[in-house]
Amino acid sequence: MPQGKPEHTPDDGLTTRQRRNRPLLIVHTGPGKGKSTAAFGLALRAWNQGWPIGVFQFVKSAKWRIGEERALQTLGELGPPVTWHKMGEGWSWIKKSTSESDHAADALEGWSQIKRDLLSQTYRLLILDEFTYPINWGWIPIDDVLTTLSTRPGTQHIVITGRNAHPALLSQADLVTEMIKLKHPMDTGQKGQKGIEW
Repeated sequence: MPQGKPEHTPDDGLTTRQRRNRPLLIVHTGPGKGKSTAAFGLALRAWNQGWPIGVFQFVKSAKWRIGEERALQTLGELGPPVTWHKMGEGWSWIKKSTSESDHAADALEGWSQIKRDLLSQTYRLLILDEFTYPINWGWIPIDDVLTTLSTRPGTQHIVITGRNAHPALLSQADLVTEMIKLKHPMDTGQKGQKGIEW
């Protein structure tokens, strides 16, 4: 895409402006670091455009205080609103054996809230962080996700992050980025650091 120009123009009957302003489904997946970070960087761009933003985190503990959350919520007080929802209580992308039904119920309620927000067009950008995991664990039906996202009204952009994105989700997405880990400090026994991992 030289200078941001598409290689070809589809014969879809849309004007350049209509095609440019289509709502996008974006997926950041893969084993590498940076999937959520890239989504939050996109949120900064959206905030600068005056868009209301909803962040739904599916595997981050409500107790964790990540830097992007604080920064975006502070920005939300100065301009377009940024709303942050957490659906977990300390579970991670490595599914824990205890209280799975509670986590599944939390995830399903989070998905129900997203569906309500999509119908009411509450946000212009929704980030569904770590959303691939409750889909893969069977807590949220992939068919419901695909139907809901393909029939959402308005110009709501969706970003989904997480490892091992479902093949049907990848097929439906407009933009897919796979983060590949080539090297990480954890490979040599170094734990995560403030300002780098959170």
